[in-house]
Amino acid sequence: MTYAFENLAGPGKPLRAEPPDAREFAGLQRSALARLKDASQPALSVEGRFDLGYNAAHALCLAALRWHGYRSSNRYIVFQLLPHTLGLGLEVWRLLSKCHDIRNLGEYEGDLNVDERIVADLIAACHAVAAKVAALPPIEPV
Repeated sequence: MTYAFENLAGPGKPLRAEPPDAREFAGLQRSALARLKDASQPALSVEGRFDLGYNAAHALCLAALRWHGYRSSNRYIVFQLLPHTLGLGLEVWRLLSKCHDIRNLGEYEGDLNVDERIVADLIAACHAVAAKVAALPPIEPV
């Protein structure tokens, strides 16, 4: 597991080692769970729910990476490392990768093409990530 992180860490690479911070971890988790709850509200627009779900997933994946003592300079890498940070399979990180691509099209090209199916899949993946993050042992205060 450590090899994947070390291989991606260093000058010019997307990860850098940084001690985990219990307060930061808790804040990311709290923010993500609030967004995930809101993303599940059918009264909101599908675009709004997608945005909330995507940002919840990103915060949870970032929390998992921070728990392992790394910080990323690349949004995408937190999804790609899910097999190493939380032991989640390809089906989860590939869906989150697809959502990342959809998000980028919306953010940078104004083409946010989402539907109920992708939002439902995103929310389900986010719940899987949230369960794994909740099961991580506490970060010891420094």
